[in-house]
Amino acid sequence: MTLSPITQRRLSQFKANKRGYWSFWIFLLLLILCLGAELWANDKPLLVSYNGSLYFPTFQDYPETTFGGDFETATDYRDAYVKGLIEESGWIVWPPIRFSYDTINYDLQTPAPSPPTTDNVFGTDDQGRDVAARVIYGFRISVLFGLILTLISSVIGITAGAFQGYFGGRLDLVMQRVIEIWSSLPSLYILIIFSAMFVPGFWTLLAILLLFSWVSLVDVVRAEFLRARNFDYVRAANALGVDNLTIMRRHVLPNAMVATLTLMPFILTGSITALTSLDFLGLGLPPGSASLGELLAQGKNNLESPWLGITAFLSLAVMLTLLTFIGEAVRDAFDPRKTNL
Repeated sequence: MTLSPITQRRLSQFKANKRGYWSFWIFLLLLILCLGAELWANDKPLLVSYNGSLYFPTFQDYPETTFGGDFETATDYRDAYVKGLIEESGWIVWPPIRFSYDTINYDLQTPAPSPPTTDNVFGTDDQGRDVAARVIYGFRISVLFGLILTLISSVIGITAGAFQGYFGGRLDLVMQRVIEIWSSLPSLYILIIFSAMFVPGFWTLLAILLLFSWVSLVDVVRAEFLRARNFDYVRAANALGVDNLTIMRRHVLPNAMVATLTLMPFILTGSITALTSLDFLGLGLPPGSASLGELLAQGKNNLESPWLGITAFLSLAVMLTLLTFIGEAVRDAFDPRKTNL
């Protein structure tokens, strides 16, 4: 597949920003690793060999009787009795971290939150759960939440801005006044009120944050459509009888997407920050969910356990810094004033 000259130029400019280029690959690596969180942090083995048969507990639940136990319930592989039964007639392959995000370590030598040890490399929180496992799962939830919110809000914002800018007139006037009123509302307080009214959940929070996140793209797309609708090729297509939706999609939208793509990494950063803020206030994901904001709150409530706050801070700082550097590189790539060819 041959890339167009303008695409080659943008790729060259993106690579020329070394900070953003390497941040992209580091963030992509972290995301891929966290998408397979169950393979790195889990209270179930990756592989079990028992009586010559292989079992994969990470992907399938097995009753305790499968390994010579007494109960038909799901196997607790951390139980010393079950481990003894398996190791008598086979072997176990564990993930690097033998805890899931909600696994409580009942073998702590000190009261929770306990400091880092060989079993819990980042320590445990105030409920005895492994901090490293919660960071891995929390990173995945935060990024996936931000990506979904960014994608949906971009679709809504681009659509609203496109109709405003292309048709203009009374439609633009009315929608612009509505958006101005909507943008002037105290969004954080409204988000807190809605979060307190509804049962917290991934999709519930997504819908609540979507109420305000789509507005940020409207003005940019509207300005691009207002400018491009008077170009000669747009007028020519209109004179030839091409319908408005086709003109908007084929001829005007590609120009508007340049400005939109430069803003999307920053919208993603804002989405992750909003979720973290609600979790920190106790109005985010359901209790027990892997959450970086909840880990920050634990760090604030347990100042005598500095590993909680430091781990949460460093996790968020690394994630948001990488996204900011990527956003700067994307902005440079689409800046026509910069040329590196």
